Amino acid sequence: MSGFSQRYIGLIFLILFTAVLWAIVGAVYALMFFSAMMLWSVIHHIRHIVKLEQWLQYSDHTSASIPEGAGAWDDVFAYLARYVRTHSQSRQQLSLALERMQRATSAMPDGIVILDEMNRIEWCNPIAEQHLGIKQDLDSGQLIIHLVRQIPFVEYLAARKFSKPLILRQAHYHQLILMLQLVPYGYKQKLLISRDITRFERLETMRRDFIANVSHELRTPLTVIGGFLETMSDENNAEPEMNKRALVLMSEQAIRMQNLVEDLLTLSRLENDQNIIKEKEIDISGLLHDLKNEAESLSNGRHQIKLKIDTKNRLIGSQNELHSAFSNLVSNAIRYTPAGGEISINWKIKDRRGLFFVQDSGIGIEPEHIPRLTERFYRVDSSRSRETGGTGLGLAIVKHIATRHQARFKITSKIGEGSQFTIQFPTKRIISDDKQPD
Repeated sequence: MSGFSQRYIGLIFLILFTAVLWAIVGAVYALMFFSAMMLWSVIHHIRHIVKLEQWLQYSDHTSASIPEGAGAWDDVFAYLARYVRTHSQSRQQLSLALERMQRATSAMPDGIVILDEMNRIEWCNPIAEQHLGIKQDLDSGQLIIHLVRQIPFVEYLAARKFSKPLILRQAHYHQLILMLQLVPYGYKQKLLISRDITRFERLETMRRDFIANVSHELRTPLTVIGGFLETMSDENNAEPEMNKRALVLMSEQAIRMQNLVEDLLTLSRLENDQNIIKEKEIDISGLLHDLKNEAESLSNGRHQIKLKIDTKNRLIGSQNELHSAFSNLVSNAIRYTPAGGEISINWKIKDRRGLFFVQDSGIGIEPEHIPRLTERFYRVDSSRSRETGGTGLGLAIVKHIATRHQARFKITSKIGEGSQFTIQFPTKRIISDDKQPD
């Protein structure tokens, strides 16, 4: 039987009992009994209503226990307890789902900002904080345009054309280049997704520069050769001395193009993941003596070449690649050191690591150029580089060879004092061959 039927049966029983008393003891006592029972019922309900009110005053109903009741109120509180339990379970499930979502978005490499219909910040992940310079704790509820104030972004937000992303340069935050896109979802909400494309933009810039530089490097010698061939093919040209000079210049330009192509092929081979390094034990002492002879031949007496070998320790690596790297560093030092300068070729062990470095007494390199020296065709002085016969790829080759040998390539320089180019090899590639201290 339902609680509703039970309550009405109790009321009917009270009325019938009062009627019986009326017939037996009279109307006064019957009405007094009925009034007393009704007063008790009112007090009973008021007491339970007060309990319910006190429970409702808690801000978190789930943390306060449901009051105990009697009679009909026992059923009411039982229903209420069941509802609170179901609601609590739903809240826990929603909380866990939200926590999982926040953990997942926090682990994403892209920035995520949730905006409401008025473009106010509701939530953001740590990557978005780094990209856009906002703080979840401080900026929640703030308009996004108050924090990301670049005009292109404000116009992008106002135009409401979100099918295409926006490229935004964040000059105030480590020169970041961001790709932003707004994705509408839910009830007038939006996801603002930010992606750091700085590296890709720099690679694209390097690619454009590379193509432009290769074209320029090849155009000059081809123009020279083409011009002389046109002159020599002229039937009226019968000057042997001029033809002889033309052949010399064409030969020089052909060698320049050949060196450029060979360096490009070397770089391509070094960058090929399928090109496995062929390693063996290398007698560095013997290699550097050969390198000194080559340097003296290239210098032709214009520089003082010194060789300093502090250890006989050998190295595990590719003989051809390391000879190419070392030779590039030595030839660079010779090209950019004025006549009468000093160049030293060094091999030593420090902190159990092998150090090969070339020290020169040249004019030095300004600090702003050093980070870019290993880029292809990057030149501090383009005209002087071409005069010395360099291709602009030597240091890029050195860096790739060092990387293939798990080594570090470091450049230090002081204006007016010279430069030092160092390759630091890891301990695992050093084979001890003497008892000299490290």
